[in-house]
Amino acid sequence: MTKPHNALYERPASLALLGDVAGLDVLDAGCGSGIVSQILADAGARVRAFDVTPEMVELARKRCEGLDVEIREADFRHPLDWMPDASVDRVLCSLALDYVEQLETVFREFARVTRAGGLLVFSMSHPMRDWMDSSTHGGKSYFETNRWGTHWTGFGRPYPYVESYRRPLQDILNPLTASGWCLDRFVEPLPVPEMKMADARHFAELSHMPGFICIRARK
Repeated sequence: MTKPHNALYERPASLALLGDVAGLDVLDAGCGSGIVSQILADAGARVRAFDVTPEMVELARKRCEGLDVEIREADFRHPLDWMPDASVDRVLCSLALDYVEQLETVFREFARVTRAGGLLVFSMSHPMRDWMDSSTHGGKSYFETNRWGTHWTGFGRPYPYVESYRRPLQDILNPLTASGWCLDRFVEPLPVPEMKMADARHFAELSHMPGFICIRARK
């Protein structure tokens, strides 16, 4: 996505955590329209990617045509049975896990396909930020996980109705470590300076209070 929240806020933070990928095998999990897959391939990575939405897979394939990128349609709810054990050096999962109910199952599958010493970088909505928004917590306490939905208005009509999960931080970090990952870095990102020109209102808001979390873990 080219929206400022993605291009000028979450994505720079996640890519910085991922580091140099030249010559590495990287899984782009929940690749969307393929923007990050393209960035990774242009940086010298061999990329495997997947998304659950057929339309996004088609867009990603068009975007990454001619690059060292293999893109499939797949669902986080099922094993990545098309990927061998210990077949990638890095996994990047950008703003996709909020739509997954059982995180530990996904983290274990990421661990299976990652080589020893490899990295997982993922981003999600900030748990406290979401809980402070009455439209997301549904009257639940911070410590409860709840499912909520909204109409996305940034992608044209008809506005799709999308459901996701709001959960406490412990229900993100504990499944991560229980699945064999070691927490390496936890970031509450700041927007890059360019966002001030592109979207001054959200730049001011995100400079005061984080909207996402970005996490790096080692296997």
